[in-house]
Amino acid sequence: MKMFLTKDKQSAGQRPATVPAQPQRGRDLPRLLNSVIAFSLLAVAFPLTTQAAGLLIADGGFGGVLEVKEHSVQVTINNGIAVTKITQVFHNTEKRQVEALYTFPVPKGASVANFSMWINGKEMVGEVLEKQHAREIYNSYRQQRRDPGLLEQTDYRTFDMRIFPIGPEADQKVEISYYQELDFDRDIATYVYPLATVTRPGVNARTTGKFTISFEIKSAVPIVEVESPSHGAAFAVAKHSDSFWQANLESSGASLAQDVVLACRVARPHTGLDLATSREGEAGFFCLTVMAGQDAAPTADSMDYVFVLDISGSMAQDGKLLASKDSVFAFLNELGEADRFEVMTFNVKPELGFGQLLPATAANKQRASEHLARQQAHGGTVLQPAIATAYKYSTPDRSLNVIILSDGLTEPQERPGLLQQIQARPGNTRVFCVGVGNDVNRPLLEQLAEDSGGLSAFLSPGDNFTRQARAFRQKLIRPFATNLKLNFAGVEVTDLEPAVLPNLYFGAPLRVYGRYRGQGTAEVTLRGSLQGVELKEAARLEFPKTDTTNPEINRLWAWRRINSLLKDADRKGDRQSALPEIVRLGEDFSIATEYTSFIVLENDAEYQRWKITRKNLAAIGGERQAQAKRREQLEAIRNKALSEIGPQAAAPIVAKAPVQMASAQKTTSPSSTPPSASRQIQPQPERRQSWNFHSTGSGPVGPLGLLAAFWFLRRKQKGAVT
Repeated sequence: MKMFLTKDKQSAGQRPATVPAQPQRGRDLPRLLNSVIAFSLLAVAFPLTTQAAGLLIADGGFGGVLEVKEHSVQVTINNGIAVTKITQVFHNTEKRQVEALYTFPVPKGASVANFSMWINGKEMVGEVLEKQHAREIYNSYRQQRRDPGLLEQTDYRTFDMRIFPIGPEADQKVEISYYQELDFDRDIATYVYPLATVTRPGVNARTTGKFTISFEIKSAVPIVEVESPSHGAAFAVAKHSDSFWQANLESSGASLAQDVVLACRVARPHTGLDLATSREGEAGFFCLTVMAGQDAAPTADSMDYVFVLDISGSMAQDGKLLASKDSVFAFLNELGEADRFEVMTFNVKPELGFGQLLPATAANKQRASEHLARQQAHGGTVLQPAIATAYKYSTPDRSLNVIILSDGLTEPQERPGLLQQIQARPGNTRVFCVGVGNDVNRPLLEQLAEDSGGLSAFLSPGDNFTRQARAFRQKLIRPFATNLKLNFAGVEVTDLEPAVLPNLYFGAPLRVYGRYRGQGTAEVTLRGSLQGVELKEAARLEFPKTDTTNPEINRLWAWRRINSLLKDADRKGDRQSALPEIVRLGEDFSIATEYTSFIVLENDAEYQRWKITRKNLAAIGGERQAQAKRREQLEAIRNKALSEIGPQAAAPIVAKAPVQMASAQKTTSPSSTPPSASRQIQPQPERRQSWNFHSTGSGPVGPLGLLAAFWFLRRKQKGAVT
């Protein structure tokens, strides 16, 4: 990949400034204005069409060219939590120093957990500081032409990575890691590595060297299938056991204009729960996951649907409108004839397809498809009138599902009104949001769906729309639990995220993070309602004194907490009061946010000079140790599977012996094992509890009914009435 950049300029005869003892704030406005002007000139001077994984530019000066020599991605998926490590090697083709600005997206729900640079052959791990403070430290080193690096979040989807200097014709190696929870649709978890992006005007989307992405997938629930909807047979997939699979894609001079999508199907026939903990010290963290399985029987009730399709000008980018149309077509095919639907498009105002709800017959589906096929992207994005129009289709006797397909790129001033509008929806109405592509305002669409009790989904153009639509439909036709509350007895549990539990839908995991003190067995009680029937179930869970197997949970809790603070602030229309706590959490747990950034300095002495505590270095050390132990476990499984592959030795011919009853046969003692037979040493499993709620006491918890029991109670209650 070739990327445009510019070198840093220094006035003739100007002496480098010394590192300030105390940073002086507020000096970056002129430089920032120069950045905007320089980028505008570059965009005009070098018009290109293809979009790519990221773009490298600079803050002003003369143009240059940088090549990506290597782009490798390692993904470890452990029970639905993915750790993505990206290593890139940039080569400066110029005969001069340059300062590089690399802008890139991260997927939905991802928390950037590390930024490292290799300086003088040594990896230097970054630390997180308040955003303006980190920028001031970075600028102070730029004046001396020393080796700082800076990673900032610029908006809801994009990060900027600044590197200075990259020497003449030199290479620069960097590493970025982020953690995320995978989206589940029914029994399929989907991972997306975003490559097709519009973070800046596009570039030639190829690497000059090697592009690789490898996956190690581990699951307590058996894995049934792993496939790539985006790259198909180009992926090599290997199954080593029911709980461990690997997948790999590798290419030289690879195109980086298409997202990499991997889908993993697991066998979760019954409703189940997983508990993972992390603890070093007085307080621990935990993640409790509830999944509704096949035992949540579908209802026979028909529903009403209003599809609200965004046709504003921004939907023309990256094939978003075409992909959104495909999603609607796939969803329409899943509707039954007893369902009713309307299709609506909007930009600055809504336009109706029918003007009424029509039965979901084949003929009406065809009419809708023909209507949507004629739509073209143009105009601005004003979402409020479209939602208000959709509400008009609500009737007292039927559930109304408003499904918005949009990139959410509305005017910022519309957000408070949208959130108020969601709160004022009719009582039997839920809002579901579907975003397609990477240039999507995920926080807004997530919050609109969450505040209405609905769901949000984000699809890559490389995904399978039919599968996604079918899974989405399955969530809607099955009963969902509402008004959920958790109670913990036996340990002190605090800071639950989310504090208010959302609805539990079929096939969509409900993950609850929290902190705990104390240790031992706790009784966890889940209460709620299933279509008016009260539900209550209890389980006994073990909260350990020490657990170093899942340290990623700490950051994921903090990331959830930060997002809750931002959402609460946006509902009030003012973020200012939440910023101190957001910055504290970002610095304490080393999370890059809109208000905190990663800074990489030349050596440990420079961190000490600025009195920067190496919190991230310590956290990364613990996380890498846990990840290394997991790799050892997976390697043992892989080696065992490989040992069984090969030519089978011919069975020796022996004289027939009389058949004996099993009770009369001798048992071979361990000492009789042949010396040549090596014993496989099994690694200790990580501390994670997983079971199905319908179990009969064989697991660590015992019987737990949840949705299957709730559904049974509902039927029993109906029978009593009749």
